[in-house]
Amino acid sequence: MLKQSLQQKLLQKLSPLQIQVIKLLEIPTAQLEQRIKEELEENPVLEYGSDSESDDDYDYDYDGDSDSKESDMDKDELSIDEYINNDDIPAYRLQAKNYSKDDKHEDIPFSVGTSFHENLTSQLGLRDLTNRQLVIAEYVIGNIDEDGYLRREVDEIVDDIAFMQNMEISPDEVEEVIKVIQDFDPAGVGARDLRECLLLQLERKSGDSSALKNALEIIRDHFEEFTRKHFEKIARRKDLSDSELKDAIDEILKLNPKPGGALSNPLHKTVQHIIPDFILEYEDGEFQLSLNSRNLPELRINNTYSDMLNEYQVNRKNQSREQKEAVMFVKQKLDSAKWFIDAIKQRQNTLMLVMEAILDYQREYFVEGDETRLRPMILKDIAERTNLDISTVSRVSNSKYIQTHFGIFPLKYFFSEGLQTDTGEEVSTREIKKILEECIAAEDKRRPLTDEKLVQILREKSYNIARRTVAKYREQLNIPVARLRKEL
Repeated sequence: MLKQSLQQKLLQKLSPLQIQVIKLLEIPTAQLEQRIKEELEENPVLEYGSDSESDDDYDYDYDGDSDSKESDMDKDELSIDEYINNDDIPAYRLQAKNYSKDDKHEDIPFSVGTSFHENLTSQLGLRDLTNRQLVIAEYVIGNIDEDGYLRREVDEIVDDIAFMQNMEISPDEVEEVIKVIQDFDPAGVGARDLRECLLLQLERKSGDSSALKNALEIIRDHFEEFTRKHFEKIARRKDLSDSELKDAIDEILKLNPKPGGALSNPLHKTVQHIIPDFILEYEDGEFQLSLNSRNLPELRINNTYSDMLNEYQVNRKNQSREQKEAVMFVKQKLDSAKWFIDAIKQRQNTLMLVMEAILDYQREYFVEGDETRLRPMILKDIAERTNLDISTVSRVSNSKYIQTHFGIFPLKYFFSEGLQTDTGEEVSTREIKKILEECIAAEDKRRPLTDEKLVQILREKSYNIARRTVAKYREQLNIPVARLRKEL
């Protein structure tokens, strides 16, 4: 049975400009330059803000019923005035308020060279492999992650190559090629798990010392006990003295659990540099905050297209359908260009607004970078100060960095929850974490501090915190439990 009913719905639709701003707020400065280049390539109306006018041509396509198109265009009033008036289309300097008074910041370099995977592929040329083995090897290398591990199962590799290369291979063929790759540099590359990774490195080490032999046997036969740091159990089972066990453990600790990161030479891998989005200077008791946009181009509207619309306005009645379609194309591109320029401007203003609020909120901390001076601060605090939505503050804070006179920090670093001491004073959870780090760093590694003991230490300092909270903070600091911190 069919029913008809009326419903009222309140829907919020975002304008193209709002969508642009949201997208641009999310990306850091390092990616903004590339995003601007992409927009310049896609939109012929947009150009660099140089004095000379651009001579770039543009193309447009049209199809369908010309009569209906002309009718639609006649209904659509073109607001020509807003496009031909130069005052309405100002060149927007992205660098405005984006440099210090001395303009002394050097450009942050970037690394060029061979990537980790390219290094592995280049080593294939040193081996006598058939074309069939080369296909397998290239696929295996492509599935090795940045840590140097092969995370894909052999059966899955067999299926993938059969599907993608239309080539039937056996699991034994894949295993044979994996063994070849595991002989590549760095040692341990191509391992399926940590145990295999450590074994590959130990097997490649030269020498026949008892320490090396014991280390290999520990990883091969007692890996689970080793990961759980049950050293007494290992010593009993292998009949090792304390010194023999310590020498063997020392050999293992020299190994690299992530061989993919072993290529420290910048010619062997690409090093990602952090490019700060903000630069903060502190001189004579005064802060100077600026956006770091030194490499970003100036943008403006190409005057050629404004002139085209001006000419259309003068001779509007004499234009053909094709010419009108060209004008519609230009109008769309003009809209897009104006939205993009305005979005960039709003992005920069919003970034400065949020960072200025954070600076004002954490002013005492930014003087010297003393972590104990960090006040408890959540997204809502900054949202209320800036009259922005919490989601907007979150987008600004995500993946953004600030360069200060005491280091470079992610904006997320300055946000933390608050706790009250026994005296009623509100402190940042970051201060609690710093105390935990200091206590664990100074502990006796033969008898590391348990979470219960850490609770007692904090209570002695007037921080009344539950054991589960201490465990949560310890995990957030990537510090293992006491048993796993134990050393000989």
